Amino acid sequence: MLSILTAKHLEQFKVFLDFSNGEKGVLDFQPLIYQDQRPIFQDLQNNDYFKQFQLHSGTLCWKNELDFAPEFLFFQIFKHNPIYQTQFKAWGYL
Repeated sequence: MLSILTAKHLEQFKVFLDFSNGEKGVLDFQPLIYQDQRPIFQDLQNNDYFKQFQLHSGTLCWKNELDFAPEFLFFQIFKHNPIYQTQFKAWGYL
């Protein structure tokens, strides 16, 4: 089971993520939080609020109960990597 070991805010809406499978990467959350019109994402559009994420059981979470599954974040970072295409299909992302 994939999980996030560490998450570090870098700048704006960018976060460095260290995954339990040894992979590391940076994800810019700005497109994710500005394209989704659900009210829960509006809180994250405030950068001060965005930076207040925490890790709970290997998942990135905010106080408003929004969280992103580690698999989804891994997909967002590595979606163009041919090595992981079979896994992404199994997860239902492709």
